[in-house]
Amino acid sequence: MIIAQVLGSAVSTAKDPNLTGLKLLVVAKATPANELCGEPFVAADTVGAGVGELVLIAEGSSARETQYTQAKPVDAAIVGIVDSLEVEDVITFRKQ
Repeated sequence: MIIAQVLGSAVSTAKDPNLTGLKLLVVAKATPANELCGEPFVAADTVGAGVGELVLIAEGSSARETQYTQAKPVDAAIVGIVDSLEVEDVITFRKQ
């Protein structure tokens, strides 16, 4: 899984019918301290994430293993919202 931050949303009226009903969010990889470190990409939201939140992303075939993304053309899915991160006994992020 990948740590990422939600930057915004993507709206598409012309799309594969299998994507209907999926919320698409723009995310970018982030460090455990919530600093952006990658190019933005789109992920299907399966947990109700919002802009600014730190999230967990599943990619590839794993992204199609949620109840909302099975058999859908999805390569990245938000599968969790991070409450806190601890690295080497130091809390590097805590949701406010």
